[in-house]
Amino acid sequence: MNLPRTLGELRHSEFSESRLRTRRVKDEMRENLIVRLRDGGENVFPGIVGYEDTVIPQIVNAILSRHNFILLGLRGQAKSRILRALTGLLDEQMPYVEGCEIHDNPYAPICRRCREMLAKCGDATHIAYLSPEERYVEKLATPDVTIADLIGDIDPIKAAKGGHELSSELTVHYGLLPRANRGIFAINELPDLAGKIQVGLFNIMQEGDVQIKGYPIRLPLDVAMVFSANPEDYTARGKIITPLKDRIGSEIRTHYPSTVDEGIAITAQEAWVQRDGFSLHVPKYVAEVIERIAFTAREDKRVDKRSGVSQRLPISAMENVISNAERRAISNGEHTVVPRISDIYAAMPAITGKLELEYEGEMKGADVVGRELIRTAVAAAYDQYFHGENMQQIIQWFDLGGTIQLQDTASAKEALDTLQTIQGLMEKLNALEVKDKAPAEVRVSAAEFVLEGLHAHKRIGRNEERVFTAGERQARREPVERERQERFRDEGPFRNKRGFN
Repeated sequence: MNLPRTLGELRHSEFSESRLRTRRVKDEMRENLIVRLRDGGENVFPGIVGYEDTVIPQIVNAILSRHNFILLGLRGQAKSRILRALTGLLDEQMPYVEGCEIHDNPYAPICRRCREMLAKCGDATHIAYLSPEERYVEKLATPDVTIADLIGDIDPIKAAKGGHELSSELTVHYGLLPRANRGIFAINELPDLAGKIQVGLFNIMQEGDVQIKGYPIRLPLDVAMVFSANPEDYTARGKIITPLKDRIGSEIRTHYPSTVDEGIAITAQEAWVQRDGFSLHVPKYVAEVIERIAFTAREDKRVDKRSGVSQRLPISAMENVISNAERRAISNGEHTVVPRISDIYAAMPAITGKLELEYEGEMKGADVVGRELIRTAVAAAYDQYFHGENMQQIIQWFDLGGTIQLQDTASAKEALDTLQTIQGLMEKLNALEVKDKAPAEVRVSAAEFVLEGLHAHKRIGRNEERVFTAGERQARREPVERERQERFRDEGPFRNKRGFN
């Protein structure tokens, strides 16, 4: 497509004056959204999982209402990703006066430079174009952000070079907000902005004017403004000024995945799992355990609820789990990477760093809390496959003195030879859809999951060296039983005289 390159050509193209003069950014987003909704509305925000019936309908309503809106949610709830996805509702190309810092509308320029250029060059004025991604400006709010950063400041170098008065608009160095003109301006963690900066924001949102170094400047910007914030900061602590809060049209609450399957889908989409050089097979129960760690942590009283547990936890954990399995495969010359539950314990660095602990959790330590979360997640996943299943034969094998050691570095062949000595274990793998002819790596992973599930339910024991033994109850019962037998042997004649036999 040959795009018009001068104002004269632009007038005779699809970018007509009547269209560009009256169609503001929010109108543009609304029109493109309506087109998508008429086409089915399934890909309004591609890649956003779990919000189809909650958050996305509210965002759609806000855009149809031409609102500035804010997303309120804890960390790791895809707020920034949603804001960046809004560029999908912008036109493929947007014409502006070439060289303009604030991307002025060729038919209705607001900066003095462009007005003077159009008066001088007329239809010969050069036109440039912006893509949707170039029309998105994002700023992370921090307490040190100034009005100069967001709105602009007087540039004495411009004044000196151009011979202008300091009060002239031509001396202004525009900030991020004016540079987002005719686009989307996003501020993450809005309450962290200082109060006076928030005042400058709502003033330009409502009135379109601002004072820079005491000089009043009129900037009727065409901007769709969107924000994100933590609910705790936005409400309870009073870090947001009321006039700005009042000017935000829609307040939309985000949330964590409501089901384990939704979480698994998000993790599968975001985690780096496609590695070069090895065939990878991630068993479903491993993915479930990883996801359940986050779900369990969000309910655990030792984890700070106000901070939340980011969806980045299972994503990072999944990557680390695969890497540990990959390391084992490389060391043992194997060609198929199959994660095990032991790999999840090896991924503790990817878990503990994502947890903000309360006092009780701090007293126990992040590693202890992390291990307990994994154990609880394993127990919950185990129940999904083996609830009501009779595991007595396996348990009895350990109760009779059987022990095995399963290190996370052991090769599949070595581990499988050890696991096959446990009576009744391999027959239970059918519940995991693992057949006798399955690769050794898959069978070992499944068998270890069974043992870890029994350990999580305290039916067999396991120490930190990954030696599986009799359960805690049996371990406590054996010394008592041995002492009783010895007393019975020593006191046998006496007991017979008393008639106890």
